Amino acid sequence: MSESTLDTNVLGDKIVRVLKTIYDPEIPVDIYELGLIYDVFVNEDYEVKILMTLTTPNCPVAETLPLEVEEKVKSINEVKDAEVEITFDPPWSQDLMSEEAKLELGML
Repeated sequence: MSESTLDTNVLGDKIVRVLKTIYDPEIPVDIYELGLIYDVFVNEDYEVKILMTLTTPNCPVAETLPLEVEEKVKSINEVKDAEVEITFDPPWSQDLMSEEAKLELGML
């Protein structure tokens, strides 16, 4: 492995850090801690695919949130392209929230 080869785990960490700067407008917790991000795939060409959900199918940010995720992930230098796929399978529930998010919202 040459030194110019980027470790996809390192890039994954960078992506997670970016995702933690994006907030659901109705809940004061970032989308990562809320459990809205189901999966992040990075291929050898540094193209990123993010599988995410929304708190509800008729979420007020259903149009804008995926675009914001794409734009912010694309802003990472090493990322060549980013695509967000929205899924409601499985549907989001409060069980997907991190302990940190539940604590923040006074649910613990």
